[in-house]
Amino acid sequence: MSKIKHGASQISTPEKSVMPSLIEIEIAEGLEFVTRDEVTSKLDVKVTTGKGAVSFLYTSHLKRLLGLNTAHSIYLVLHFDVPRPRALLGHEHFQRILHAIETVLKLHPTQHFQTLHISAAGAESSVMIRIKDEIAVQTGLKVNVEAGDLMLRIRRSGDGWDVLIRLTPRPLATRDWRICNFEGALNGPTAHSLIRLLNPKPEEVFLNLACGSGTLLIERLTACPAQHVIGVDNAPHALQCCQANIMAAKYDEKITLLLADAKKLPLANQSIDAIAADLPFGQLVGTHKENSALYPAILKEASRVAQIGACFALITHEIRLIEEVLARQSQWVVENTLPISLRGLHPRIYLLRRQ
Repeated sequence: MSKIKHGASQISTPEKSVMPSLIEIEIAEGLEFVTRDEVTSKLDVKVTTGKGAVSFLYTSHLKRLLGLNTAHSIYLVLHFDVPRPRALLGHEHFQRILHAIETVLKLHPTQHFQTLHISAAGAESSVMIRIKDEIAVQTGLKVNVEAGDLMLRIRRSGDGWDVLIRLTPRPLATRDWRICNFEGALNGPTAHSLIRLLNPKPEEVFLNLACGSGTLLIERLTACPAQHVIGVDNAPHALQCCQANIMAAKYDEKITLLLADAKKLPLANQSIDAIAADLPFGQLVGTHKENSALYPAILKEASRVAQIGACFALITHEIRLIEEVLARQSQWVVENTLPISLRGLHPRIYLLRRQ
C-alpha cells in the first residue's frame, strides 16, 4: 500500500490506480434527453436515462466529464452488494471508497476541498455519523452538516447500497463566470439545454430577450460561435450585471447589449435567426398583471424581427397565460412543449417556429 497526502492527513490507496466505471449525471427533470444527446455527441458511451439523471459506463479520464454543460452535478458511483450501510466500514469496502475519493480529489487543486458532506436517508444515525467521521479523519476535511466541497450521497440500490462521489467541489451548475447574481436568473445547465434545443449554428444572429444577468447569452457562445449575439433588457442594473458576467466569461467583445424595451426592439424586420427568453414568472420578477400585457407584446415584436423559419425557445412558469397567448396568435407555431422541474418550480419550455 502507498499513502497519498491530502492536506494534513493521509489516505491509504492501492498501488495500482483503477479507473472508475459508473458515472451518474444529475440534471433537471424533463431535460434528460438533452443531456443524453450532449453526452453521446462528446463521449463514446452508451447512456441510460432515469428521472432527473443520466448514467453510463466510462473508461477515459474523469476530467473530460467536467466539460458537459447540461450537467448540474456529476457523480462517480460505487455499488456495494451489502445488506446495510454498516458494512461499508469494512476494510475492503472502505478502502475502495477512500481510493475513489482520492481519485476525485486529484482532479482539482488541494485548496479546493476543505469540507465534507454526506447526504443519505438517516444521515444522523450512528452508522452514517461514523462513516462521515472516518472519511473526515482519512481526508483531513471538516464535516459540514449542510453542504461540503467533497459531496457524497449514500442510497439503497436493489439489494445493496450505492456511494456517489461528486466530481467537483461545487455543482457544475455554479458557473465560474457568474460574478454577479441576479434575482430569478436561470441556472447555467438549464440555459445551456435551452440553447441546445435551438440547434445553434455558427452563421446565425441570436437574440436574447430580457437577458438579465446574461446566462443565455454566455451559454449560447459556449455552445458554438455565432455571427452576432444580442442581449436586450430594459433595466440598466440588469445590463450592468450582465456586462460583468460576460466580461468574466471573456465574451464581452462578442456580445452586443441593448438597453431597450422588448416590446419595441431597435432591430430591423426579419434580422434574427434564433431567439431565446427566460420570461418573467411573476414571482421573483414581474407580476401576473404585467405579464398579461408583456407576453403577447413580446411574441408580436419577436415575430417582427424574426426571419421566416426562425426558432424561438422560451421558458416560463405562467403556463396558462402563455398557452392562451399562443392560441390567440398566428405568427408562431408550437413545435414542442417540455415540462421540467426547476428549484421546486415546474415551468415549461416552449419551442416555437416563425411561420
